[in-house]
Amino acid sequence: MGDTFPVERGRAVRIVVLDVDGVLTDNGVYLGALGGERVELKRFDIMDGLGIKMLQWAGLRVVLVSGRESPATTLRAGELGVETRQVAGGYKLGVVEQILEESGAGWEDLAVVADDLADLPVVARAGLPVAVANAAPEVRARAVWITERSGGGGAVREFAEALLGARGEWARMVEAYRRSREEGGDIEDYLGGRS
Repeated sequence: MGDTFPVERGRAVRIVVLDVDGVLTDNGVYLGALGGERVELKRFDIMDGLGIKMLQWAGLRVVLVSGRESPATTLRAGELGVETRQVAGGYKLGVVEQILEESGAGWEDLAVVADDLADLPVVARAGLPVAVANAAPEVRARAVWITERSGGGGAVREFAEALLGARGEWARMVEAYRRSREEGGDIEDYLGGRS
């Protein structure tokens, strides 16, 4: 894992904003045509998906914010049961301001996991700005924590483990998940009271 995770900042987080291309994916986009229709494919890391679910189960609002519109992103967000905001052209600041306003939250309540220049306005304001290992130097310079894993290669899962660990929730989440899979119940049934 990257340098020491900022525990106090992690405890303040209420909302997690994840960039998509370069954070949840390896930045690759496969474009083609099928029957005259445009087809776009992206590769998502399954371990990142479980990390996102654990953040949600811990009571955090998770929103995927992308600087481009993509049906693949919409499909993945739907599969995870997570919000997505896709804004063409990379104008993310206004979108994130709206998310904070809807939640009655401030910038200090926000963690953002980012990789590229379109993320800089949000990274500069977030209480917990995180860069993936292969992020642009400008994003890495503004981050307070950098993952060891690259975008699309488990960086979001690494972040989820670090954040929930800093909040004293990771071990409890893992145990609840294990029990739910052994006994066939819903994970929420095994979580009990949240920390």
